Amino acid sequence: MAARNPYEVLGVAKDASEEDIRRAFRRLAKKHHPDLNPGNKQAEARFKEVNAANELLSDAAKRARFDRGEIDESGAEKPQYAHANYRDFAEGAAGARYHAAEGMEPGDLDDLFAFFGRGAREGFGGARGGADFRMRGEDHRYVLTVDFLDAVNGAKRRLNLAPEKSLDVTIPPGVRDGQILRLKGQGGDGVGGGERGAALIEIHVAPHPLFRREGDDIYLELPVTLAEAALGGRISVPTPAGEVTMTVPPNSNTGSRLRLKGKGAPKPGGARGDQYVTLKVVLPESGDKELAEFLRQWAPKHPYDPRRAMGQTTGEP
Repeated sequence: MAARNPYEVLGVAKDASEEDIRRAFRRLAKKHHPDLNPGNKQAEARFKEVNAANELLSDAAKRARFDRGEIDESGAEKPQYAHANYRDFAEGAAGARYHAAEGMEPGDLDDLFAFFGRGAREGFGGARGGADFRMRGEDHRYVLTVDFLDAVNGAKRRLNLAPEKSLDVTIPPGVRDGQILRLKGQGGDGVGGGERGAALIEIHVAPHPLFRREGDDIYLELPVTLAEAALGGRISVPTPAGEVTMTVPPNSNTGSRLRLKGKGAPKPGGARGDQYVTLKVVLPESGDKELAEFLRQWAPKHPYDPRRAMGQTTGEP
């Protein structure tokens, strides 16, 4: 099946900004991610299509070439015979005067040599050329969406590139959203013995229902009971590495922030950020008659104004 126009795939206009494209990709990738649609082949195919469209449009150079009609929707070169010029191939350094024109794929060189004959190939690699012609393979770009906890703790994930072709990727602990991993030798083939290109994998981190990350620090809003807030005590707190025990000071309020040192995301060099826990006092959902009766007796004897700083009073108007 022919690839669709990448702008149509992501549902954005041709003049969409980079941020518009990023937002559209994240929305569609989250909706059609295979982990959220197990066994759904249609969602899997849609996810791959969205990935391919984003790979082309998120690369400024590729997007410009697509807009100019130099490459097609799949990123493959389009014939540009009308614009070919011998000067594109004749302005190299002395002793190695011929080089590939910008945008030329390694396979295009074989077609070029076939057109000019065997002597042309010998001119690149034989005595008349003065030097062996070698060209490094092109880099291939991919996008990989990983879970929040995998990005913090590290993991191994398999990136499906095409039917029956995949790449195992090691996610380093602490990887950030938008970070690009470079896998040497996993890109396109080189020419004339040149080294293979690299696989450039842009990491997108899926949001987590509990945790939020800022830099190397992790943030969590933690519900606590009225008794835990008023009396204090030791409670269990989730962290990206597992549950830990934390002490809640007596007379804590909603909004009180506590720090768990070294429980954040890993930093380069082995240290870790911190986790900040914001308390949220939660009353029983169904209410409590004994608590209500106690407060009716307690409140008149212990008046206080939590809104004094706002210039308000709790008295009657």
